[in-house]
Amino acid sequence: MRRGEQPPWIVPDELWARIEPLLPVVQRRTDHPGRKRLDDREVLSGILFVLYTGIPWEFLPQELGFGSGMTCWRRLRDWNDAGVWQRLHESLLAELNAAGALDWSRAVIDGSHVRAMKGGPKPDRARSTVPEQAPSHVITEGHGIPLAVSLTGGNRNDVTQLIPLVQAVPPVRGRRGRPRRRPVALYADRGYDHAKYRKQVQALGITPVIARRGTDHGSGLGVHRWVVEQSFALLHWFRRLRIRWEIRDDIHEAFLSLACGIICWRRLVNLSLC
Repeated sequence: MRRGEQPPWIVPDELWARIEPLLPVVQRRTDHPGRKRLDDREVLSGILFVLYTGIPWEFLPQELGFGSGMTCWRRLRDWNDAGVWQRLHESLLAELNAAGALDWSRAVIDGSHVRAMKGGPKPDRARSTVPEQAPSHVITEGHGIPLAVSLTGGNRNDVTQLIPLVQAVPPVRGRRGRPRRRPVALYADRGYDHAKYRKQVQALGITPVIARRGTDHGSGLGVHRWVVEQSFALLHWFRRLRIRWEIRDDIHEAFLSLACGIICWRRLVNLSLC
């Protein structure tokens, strides 16, 4: 961080103006008011502090005014249950789409595995002979902006998430006409090469551009597929996402969704639209 620059976990006014209307309103009980509820913006800064630094919740510095780690954890859980992070991601995608910053001519899909220190997510069988892993799957548009992200068990083949991830792309508004959900073409590596899934992609009106198995490397698709690797690099820039520490799937998914929103926000800032 450069001298004089704000820490990344401090929520800027422009971003807060987009998040605040999405937060659920919690009425304070007049009969048993208890302590005053901590300010949502300060708690969000605490959540971002954990996301950026990877610090355990219980070690969240109290002197920074974020509240306790458990308070931030609960607020992250409640806001995720209310769909705040998903709606934030969708609204920022709409702003990018309105600015012509989304490339719908192609989308790219891939998966990435990180070590799960407290057990793997969504297990598919009772026992596993491999170390627990937390695979995340991302589909991006042509410039590498994440459109959707999902989490599965470590023993699931990446190709099984091809159609669910394509269908998870939200309707993106921002331009006249119907919201956009489908790219023209879908790029993937040879791990997704399967006749069954190629037909399913085509049935959705998308042209599958997938490297063929049994062929030498150097298909030439890397000039288009590299953007998804860039997206994973941006996600793993958040230290909390480099290793999965969360026992609960929804908490890790909340961090993933929030991180996607922040990546979209940064792209907006770079476009000088704020």
